[in-house]
Parts: sequence; C-alpha cells; structure tokens
Amino acid sequence: QILSKGELQVSDKERHTQLEQMFRDIATIVADKCVNPETKRPYTVILIERAMKDIHYSVKPHKSTKQQALEVIRQLKETMQIERAHMRLRFILPAKEGKKLKEKLKPLIKVIENEDFQEQLEIVCLIDPGCFREIDELIRSETKGKGTLEVLSLKDVEEGDEKLE
Repeated sequence: QILSKGELQVSDKERHTQLEQMFRDIATIVADKCVNPETKRPYTVILIERAMKDIHYSVKPHKSTKQQALEVIRQLKETMQIERAHMRLRFILPAKEGKKLKEKLKPLIKVIENEDFQEQLEIVCLIDPGCFREIDELIRSETKGKGTLEVLSLKDVEEGDEKLE
C-alpha cells in the first residue's frame, strides 16, 4: 500500500536545488527567446536572472518552465525593455489567393522585408512568434495546400560586436 499510494519525502536541500535549477532554466529560456527591442541584441542569462530577482519572481514547481518563462517575459516588460525576438518567414502564395490572403495576413505581420509578385506572391517578413500557428492555419486553409510557409530563422537577432563611437 505504501508503494502504490505513498509519497516520496523530499529533503529541504533537494527541493531548494530543484527550484534553483528551474529558476535557471526559466532565465535561460527567456534569454534565448528575447531581445532588447532597440538594439535587437539578446540579453545574457545572468542579466535575466537578476531582473527576475528584482521583480521577486517565485518559481512554481508544478508548472512547466516554458509556461513560466512566457509569464516572466510579460512581467519583465513592465520593468525593462524586453521583447520576444521576431521570427523571419517566407510565404509563397498562388497569384489568385495572394492579394486576398495578404490583406488577412497584414495585421499579423510586424515588418515586410521583401515582396515579390510575378506568377506568385512571395513575401519575406518578420512576425511575432505567438502569431505563427494562426498564420500557418490561415495559409493552409485559404490556399488548400498550394501556398507554402517557410521559417527562415526562429529569431531575428543582431550578432557580432557593437561599434561604440
């Protein structure tokens, strides 16, 4: 009966290290998904951890780290400049549905980088990662499988050294 219905006792130290590990995991996910909107550069994990401590974020042991990371991003937006890194996508849409579908996609697109309309409409753009599923379903349903959606990069960040003047 103990084996089937019993619970495992977890010591204070074990619980503490587990929560610390989750805290670090959440900070890593946030640092991986977010950028400074002005410079388009990623934040360091240490900086995110410090910001999480400043807003007194407490880890919830029964929630997934990804859910908590999205929650942390929302809370950090109030105190610092932080934004989810945009995804870079390419759509190739048939000419017939292209114009009509472009109007429906416009509110979901942040920045159109390149647009080419010959025999078909090709758009390279940046979107908010939260809109991806919605855009994917819209293209699939409207073009009945003829349109394609290609992810060019999962996050649009500036790499390399920054020049100071």
